[in-house]
Amino acid sequence: MRYRVLGGTGIEVSVHCLGAMMFGKAGNPDHDDCVRITHAALDHGINFVDTADMYSAGESETIVGKALKDRRDDVVLATKVHFPVGDGPNLGGNSRRWIVREVEASLRRLRTDWIDLYQIHRPDYTTDVEETLSVLTDLVHQGKIRAFGSSTFPAAEIVDAHHVAERRGLMRFRTEQPPYSLLARGIEKDVLPLAARYNMGVLVWGPLGSGFLTGKYRKGQDADLSTGRPSLTPHRFDPTVPENAAKLDVVEKLVDVATDIGRTLPELAVAFTSSHPAVTSTILGPRTMEQLDSLLKSATLTLDDATLDRLDEIVPPGTSMYEVGPGHNPAALSKKALRRPLDER
Repeated sequence: MRYRVLGGTGIEVSVHCLGAMMFGKAGNPDHDDCVRITHAALDHGINFVDTADMYSAGESETIVGKALKDRRDDVVLATKVHFPVGDGPNLGGNSRRWIVREVEASLRRLRTDWIDLYQIHRPDYTTDVEETLSVLTDLVHQGKIRAFGSSTFPAAEIVDAHHVAERRGLMRFRTEQPPYSLLARGIEKDVLPLAARYNMGVLVWGPLGSGFLTGKYRKGQDADLSTGRPSLTPHRFDPTVPENAAKLDVVEKLVDVATDIGRTLPELAVAFTSSHPAVTSTILGPRTMEQLDSLLKSATLTLDDATLDRLDEIVPPGTSMYEVGPGHNPAALSKKALRRPLDER
């Protein structure tokens, strides 16, 4: 396992990060099995674990807390806050009120006294970023978190946050967690260069392209859309949709590249994300031990220039075959109230 420094924090993390989104009722409800998966990842040299308060309504954090009970000091632990975890109007977002309350809940579920990296899961257009940076700075001073970052923030909002931190004498986002894969390379245009300029650590999610880079979905082959992620959003996998058909065409070309270098498509996909110099760590989100074993094989793969050139020809740098994540659909577009006269909201 290789290790890289997480931005300017001085914290060394493994190039692969164990993502716990699939731990709990949304993925694998067997707590003991999830603990075994976590321990196997740590035994393979992974020292970075990422979860969030909203994953299975807190169950993921609870499982991670069980898994790290006797190994906490060896792990760089990251979690996130923003999405609602209840029905009340103030049970979510990036306000001081919510963050002060929810960080305590995360600490209890994770069975720890501190969080190494506390991330704002998405932007919140109703809360001034100064308010958010202020409470996060306070949490660092209180010793409850060691550093904080953003997740799926557009480049403009990252810049704004840095400028506010500088003007107000607050601590700044030290990391960004954006989506990145061979099918979604949009962050190469702005987010990755920006992160390098500000010396931010970058942990990327979605390296398997929402499942298209697992090898399970191939052109001309029937795919089971009744289980897993396809059952939740079948339109994103329907091969009759032009956008999906285009992705399947690309997948065939990528399979050829993987075959030529003696690797599987998932191994190629994960290794690609780790090859960018601005990327610190790639999040792997296994649901089963078999999936973890398969993904860890990419840890030994380093792509040479010839292979990277072939990939650039198939999906040009900076190109995304689909938009990924609500952070890339800014509030100015997604919130109707921001596009209507005040008396029509």
